[in-house]
Amino acid sequence: MPALIFDCDGVLADTEQYGHLPAFNQTFTDFGVPVQWSVEEYAEKVKIGGGKERMRSILTPSLTASLDLHDDDAVDAAVLSWHKRKTEVYKGLVESGVMPARPGIARIVQEAHDAGWTLAVASTSAEPAVRAVLTHAVGESLAAHFAVFAGDVVPAKKPAPDIYLLALQELGVSANDAIVVEDSGNGLRAAVGAGLRTVVTVSGFTREEDFTGASLVVSSLGDPDGEQAEVLDDPYGADPSGVVTLATLQKLLSAPAPNAATHETETP
Repeated sequence: MPALIFDCDGVLADTEQYGHLPAFNQTFTDFGVPVQWSVEEYAEKVKIGGGKERMRSILTPSLTASLDLHDDDAVDAAVLSWHKRKTEVYKGLVESGVMPARPGIARIVQEAHDAGWTLAVASTSAEPAVRAVLTHAVGESLAAHFAVFAGDVVPAKKPAPDIYLLALQELGVSANDAIVVEDSGNGLRAAVGAGLRTVVTVSGFTREEDFTGASLVVSSLGDPDGEQAEVLDDPYGADPSGVVTLATLQKLLSAPAPNAATHETETP
């Protein structure tokens, strides 16, 4: 059976602005780090794959010295401590319900589960945070059917294709039998680099990014009685008509697959 693989942040829920950003800023405050990212600054930071990597990006020589981090071991230990605290803050925000699931997520997950599809999440975020978002977005019963690939399970994070290649290997499916839902240019490049057809559901931070190579680009997956999916790019004529369904994904699986080497498409 086919596999449906989701990114987490910006795909399952709009987590970046209302979850990760305040969690990073709260953590910096808790540890006395004199940094507070604005929404505009964070829009640049989200282009860096991985929370620890985003934290490291603030460490200029002067800030490192002022924090008394005088060698690589001290820096590594500090970043690990910061990230552990950030994950705790973030999970609390998820569980408080401030980040509802994006339109269509619970619906299409139920459709895929009922049809016997394999379900997975592939994310650069820490696994506890991913599982918290997943459970909140689809409920405990459906979340139990997901394989989760997250955090540091691969050395190279998105836009490297490593996490998707690992997911395919562990799930035992070929790239021709899997489709990904992403929200960012980095995530799309990672998926295409693994030879995967990709639906992009743009988020607030990513709408203007380059999605060349996507099989379909929409504002969201849409819900019949709620927000409708706005089609931004539909190169293969999937024509979701306001709602991306399992039938839409099946149609895309029959469309040309991306060439991992050139990011062009080829017939499977």
